[in-house]
Amino acid sequence: MSYALAKSKADSKVPENTPVPATSPSAAEPVSVSNNELLAARVSRAVNSGQAQSIAVGALSLCFGILLWHLATLYNFNFFINFENIPSPVKVANAFFVHLTEPVFYTHILVSIRRILIAYGLAVLLGVVTGLLVGRSRLARAAVLPYIEVIRPIPAVAWIPLAILMWPTEESSIIYITFLGALFPIILNTIHGVEQTPEVMIRAALSLGANKLQVFWHVVLPAAMPSIATGLAIGMGVSWFSLLAGEIISGQYGIGYFTWDAYSLINYPDIVVGMLVIGGLGTLSTYLIRIATRPALRWKQMQR
Repeated sequence: MSYALAKSKADSKVPENTPVPATSPSAAEPVSVSNNELLAARVSRAVNSGQAQSIAVGALSLCFGILLWHLATLYNFNFFINFENIPSPVKVANAFFVHLTEPVFYTHILVSIRRILIAYGLAVLLGVVTGLLVGRSRLARAAVLPYIEVIRPIPAVAWIPLAILMWPTEESSIIYITFLGALFPIILNTIHGVEQTPEVMIRAALSLGANKLQVFWHVVLPAAMPSIATGLAIGMGVSWFSLLAGEIISGQYGIGYFTWDAYSLINYPDIVVGMLVIGGLGTLSTYLIRIATRPALRWKQMQR
């Protein structure tokens, strides 16, 4: 007699006076589904309301800052900080809309974006690989980490004269300076992420028969991804700062050159326009990096 047939016969011999459960499988399933849907709807509403609240607070904060800026320029505020020569938000907005009709303004932006893409792409490739090797290999750590600790504190501006001497063109020197700015945050955060991988997870994978490559790919790399994603976001911000330094000194195009040229011509509204464009491009690029790394962090979101 099979197990299923024996179980069905045993179930058929239930006494008549046996109390029937309040929720039978057929009746419990729709209730369970509806409860899950209700819970999901409540969570979705809570998340959406939280995001809407954050956006509203951020918009109000920006409006408040612009209002303070306007009042400081309107009344020529001069107490430790001098706003007498600072252009008002209206003048900056007028200058910005004028530049939107000029093709050369878009050329400056596109040249800077192209430099960022090249330099940042190289920094990501070399930084992540180097960080993973240094984080997992004592020999690589001993050989590479001294160079990182010596070169990392050197600011981007200090590299400009040497970069001009090292590289054959101004374009390559600017890309090199931008590359150095993005490289070290990526390397250090990758090393930190690899070092923070729980040793118990590695031993568990090895005990289940995984080899070193499988442990690295399925345990170490996913565990280090949150720190790597943070390094990528920080590296993007630092790369814009480094790009600005390179374009100010040796560039002919780019939004950094646009800002410095406005300062040379004593065109104060264009200085602020260049600064705000750099800030907007940096914020947008960092946000895109976070979106791109979000699928790799899905396992971490599922734990919450």
